[in-house]
Amino acid sequence: MDLVIVHVVRRTPELRPGVDLLNYAEFRQEVMSGRLWRRFFRYSSVEFVTYRYDTLGRVFHIALLLRMLSRRRCVIRDELGHVHDVTAGYLLRLLRGLVRDLVSARGLIDASTLHVASLTESTRRRSYGSGPPIMLRTDFCFGLIAGGSVGHTQGVLRALVEMGLAPVFLATDAPPFDVSGVRLEVVGPAERYRNLGELWLLSYNDTCIEAARMLLGEKPPRFVYQRYALLGYAGLGLAERYGVPFVLEYNGSEVWISRHWGRRLKYEALAEKIELANLHGADLVVVVSKAMRDELVERGIDPDKILVNPNGVDPEMYHPDIDGTGVRERYGLQGKTVVGFIGTFGLWHGAEVLVDAYGRLLARRPDLRQSTRLLMVGDGVTMPECRAFVERHGIAENVVFTGLVPQEQGPEHLAAMDVFASPHVPNPDGTPFFGSPTKLFEYMAMGRGIVASGLDQIGEVLEHGRTAWLVKPGDADDLSRGIERLVDDPALRAELGRAARADAVAKHTWLEHTRRIIEALEARCGKAGR
Repeated sequence: MDLVIVHVVRRTPELRPGVDLLNYAEFRQEVMSGRLWRRFFRYSSVEFVTYRYDTLGRVFHIALLLRMLSRRRCVIRDELGHVHDVTAGYLLRLLRGLVRDLVSARGLIDASTLHVASLTESTRRRSYGSGPPIMLRTDFCFGLIAGGSVGHTQGVLRALVEMGLAPVFLATDAPPFDVSGVRLEVVGPAERYRNLGELWLLSYNDTCIEAARMLLGEKPPRFVYQRYALLGYAGLGLAERYGVPFVLEYNGSEVWISRHWGRRLKYEALAEKIELANLHGADLVVVVSKAMRDELVERGIDPDKILVNPNGVDPEMYHPDIDGTGVRERYGLQGKTVVGFIGTFGLWHGAEVLVDAYGRLLARRPDLRQSTRLLMVGDGVTMPECRAFVERHGIAENVVFTGLVPQEQGPEHLAAMDVFASPHVPNPDGTPFFGSPTKLFEYMAMGRGIVASGLDQIGEVLEHGRTAWLVKPGDADDLSRGIERLVDDPALRAELGRAARADAVAKHTWLEHTRRIIEALEARCGKAGR
């Protein structure tokens, strides 16, 4: 028997009969739980498929585990065609690199700590540069084809172009969308420290700063804009070097996220210092919710430089006239009232609550088994819980899981739905929900009925009974009744959809979102000629 482990890919590989398939989340779960030993030497061959080999972290650890699963051949293959046989010689080369990086790790940490301290203490005045702005995306999320971060980045880039401020876009990976009018520079991570997790991220600051300096030369950019990423200070470093304004897009504390939605960071104290250095050093901090602003003010950040700026939508890309017939035919949804969700199934998205709520609805209203379907577009960490609720309620014939679909196919999938669900759940530690779901604004622009959690900003953007039907966050029974209300009343769905679309066009386009950033920056740093 053979085994294929799928890491992050943009194209799911075709499998021949008799091959076991394991996605990376399942593989990692078996490792963390100690159950992987049951598979040791069980397979005649093992193949690990990833997006790009040079973006694969902890490769030594992965390769060693793969070797222990296979009796014969073991390979790591990426979508660019690179193939690495996991042999004893290969493992030895990786081990040598790991030892080298462990020896030099303290030097990297000390140098980074000193650099961050100097940035924190700087009092240099900043003014607009003469070149185009530079926008940085430095997170290590590789191979993305969809998601809120993709939509946000795409929206801001296109809006800057439309405003005559076409930026240089420096990113760790090529985005899954067209970047016409933007100078794109992909700067991947160096090989050093790739087996040391957080230190790989930390070392990228030097890689990014040097690459940007080579691009920009001595001509200062108009300003630096960075989407904050864990342990990243490259944007602040470049703004300081060139003496230009620094805009920080801050979507939440990476330290908090690691504690509550992941696992505690090994270098948490350093990560927090870097986070605070960015927040204090930025000329403008852009957050997507009032809850996030309040949290930053409590941490001592100047409230005058914080812009609350919810996410947005492109109303030309998402609109009510898109034809969803093809998607309906593909999944056998003709003649059905379709309740739908799109997202990356994050721990805060509540996708599992939605499946539970739909199951409860069908148990209470058996007549809806024939006339309704639940369309779940996307994939992610809560997928096992979603499937467990499908099995528990016995609703497999009523629920369609599409898996991840490319961002450009999102509108046609939304067009196949009659009721949109935004079932977000409260934060696990009781703090205010600080998100601003991009799906929410896409739903609004599509002009359909929305049932949503009345959770912090969601309840501020949407108005119960006018633009959406709001329910108690995390309450499957209340969500079930909200879905039922919209399924039973097409006229109400249409009325809510029209009002939601009007609000999205008037208040929540990416162009307006980006214009507010530029206006706030000019209020802080003065206006500059274009």
